Parts: sequence; structure tokens; C-alpha cells
Amino acid sequence: MRLIWSALLAASVSQLAFAQSSAEDEIAKYRAMLQDGNPAELTQMQGEELWKTRRGTKNVSLEGCDLGKGPGVVQGAYAELPRYFADAGKVMDLEARLVWCMEHLQGWDTKPYFNKGAFNSSGPGSDIAAIATYVAAQSNGMKFKVDTSHPATRQAIKTGEELFWRRGGPFDFSCATCHADDGKRIRLQGLPNLLKAEGAATGVATWPAYRVSQGIVRTLQHRMWDCYWQMRHPDVEYTSDVVTALLAYLANLGNGTEIKSPYIKR
Repeated sequence: MRLIWSALLAASVSQLAFAQSSAEDEIAKYRAMLQDGNPAELTQMQGEELWKTRRGTKNVSLEGCDLGKGPGVVQGAYAELPRYFADAGKVMDLEARLVWCMEHLQGWDTKPYFNKGAFNSSGPGSDIAAIATYVAAQSNGMKFKVDTSHPATRQAIKTGEELFWRRGGPFDFSCATCHADDGKRIRLQGLPNLLKAEGAATGVATWPAYRVSQGIVRTLQHRMWDCYWQMRHPDVEYTSDVVTALLAYLANLGNGTEIKSPYIKR
């Protein structure tokens, strides 16, 4: 009898693994079909227009914003972020830098972008996702090459690593709980092992991305906020040093991986 139950259990596990594998294959096919007509392209176009439009109390465009390669240069800028910015005196990822430029260059009051304002589907906060999508798309096909020569960048990466492994919240979860091993999943959704190059490529180099389930483009800042929310941690503030440190660590893990943005996800 014990042998029969063991055989049935083995068969059930095998069928489940096959079902999960088949589901992932079908999801991959679905994503590939949509990629040719990715709705994020509309968001990208909107972002380009916002980048070039004079706005804010100073009535200037973001074309004077230095993303690390000189004022207004967007080609390849995303591939080298996060990075240290001397004028701000800190390490910034793309969205943190965009908010800084909106404040200092255009004269915006960016409070509407904090905390979840930047994640809205409409209104002033949604502009950030559009601009970030436009900028990131100018590095599409390039490889991440985060410069770690500055001490502040190295410290941000170290802090991000500590945060990645730090457990907390009511579930005693950390980023590593879901993203430090192979073969983990939530329901039918496979979870990338971010400690491996291919996992880092999936987890970092494919954002911003159009989320089919939400009908909106999401950015890495949103991804970090959402992960903390799912772990039932307190909300992390938009463009906070905590998020930037995590993104610096993950981008460094993803160094050398190809950027595919804007991407499309479930």
C-alpha cells in the first residue's frame, strides 16, 4: 500500500511540474506575441514629449537634465544607472534623478509624486513612469555597466546587499526569500534568482515594463515598493535611499546583461 501511495505521489508531483512548465511556456509565447505591439510604446512616446516640453515654474524642458552623460543626453544613460551625482551629492537611480531634475531644473513641487502618486495611472504622478520609459528605451539592447569606482556607489551597493538579505515584517521575509534560489514560484509565476546573471537580467534589465494584468507601465521603483508591500513591510518612500541602494545592488548584479525595455510582463 505504501508503494502505491508513493507512486501516486510521484505521479502527482510529476504532473504538477509538467503543468507548471507548460503554463510558463504558454506565458512566454503570449508575451512574445504581445511584444511586437507592446502598449508601452505609447507610454514611451508620451515620455519623449514630456521630456521635450517646457514645464514647471521655470518653464523649461528636461533636455537640460544631466543623467550622467551630459545635459540632455539620454542615449545609453539608463545603462549606467544608478550612479553618483556630484551636484546632488548622492547616488541616484533613474527616477530619483528625474525627480531631482524636475525640482531643480523645472521648479516643480514634487510632493504629488510621493509616495504612491508616481504609481497612478493618470495625473501628474504618471508622468514619471512615461519619462522613465522613454529614457530607458534609449538603452534598449545595450548592457548594464554600472560604474562602481566612486566610494558612494560602492557603499550604496553594500547597503543594498544588506537590505536584500535582511529579514523582517510579520512574515519574516527578505528579498532573498523569493529571489536567492532556483525554482521558486508564486502560484504559476516563476521567480528569478537575482544572484545569477540570467535572473538579474530578468529581474532588473526588463523594466520599465507593461503589466498586462494591470494595464499600465510599471517601473523599478514600483517593483521595489510592491515587493515590500507583498512582504508586509511598511511602505518604502518613492525614490528613497533605501530603494536606490537596492537598485544599485541589483543593477551591479546585472552588469553585463542586456537591457530589454520597455518589456511586457504578466
